[in-house]
Amino acid sequence: MFAWFQKLLPRTGNFFEQFEAHGKTIVASSQALAKLVRGGPDIAVHIKTIEDEEHKADDIIRDVLQDVRRIFLTPFDRGSITALIGVMDDAVDQMQQTAGAVELYDVSTFTPEMVGMADIIVEASTIIDQALPLLRDVTANAKPLHEMTARLVKLEGEADKLNFDGLRNAFVEHGKTDPTQFVVVNEIYRHLEKVCDKFEDVANQIDGLVIDHA
Repeated sequence: MFAWFQKLLPRTGNFFEQFEAHGKTIVASSQALAKLVRGGPDIAVHIKTIEDEEHKADDIIRDVLQDVRRIFLTPFDRGSITALIGVMDDAVDQMQQTAGAVELYDVSTFTPEMVGMADIIVEASTIIDQALPLLRDVTANAKPLHEMTARLVKLEGEADKLNFDGLRNAFVEHGKTDPTQFVVVNEIYRHLEKVCDKFEDVANQIDGLVIDHA
């Protein structure tokens, strides 16, 4: 009876295609975020782009979670699949929350450190986008995948430094004279830092796949 039931289940899924499609939403969101923190008249346009990409990402993760439950054969164990797509989705969600904070507090000017962190986010998203297709053959691609994840971890450290410097400068400028402005600036930095943290989480999940399957 169980063998008969297995034959009714889809045997393979499109997990790699779904990972890669989600990677494109990460890249598009990060590029819009980098434009957003440069200010200008199109802030609302960039916020809308990030929101749209977040909706696309939600659709993809929903499909992945459904497929994990219904598909008999998966390329990695189900926990690894859901963990990887989950942290990828967290990154897009966090970029959307960053854009939401900009909109909520009506921020229109941004510090050089914020721009630097956004540029790091773009670089990290690009690395992830390049790494995801390599998961189709983890064994053959173990070395470049490890190098990519190491770079992601290093970028997170660079973002931490920018975050620290930016907050220190903001406190000097606003801490005593305009505490409300300092709170707003701190909130934007907090969200940007969380985006970078999520990329490090993605790196850790990819590293785990390399360790388990290479």
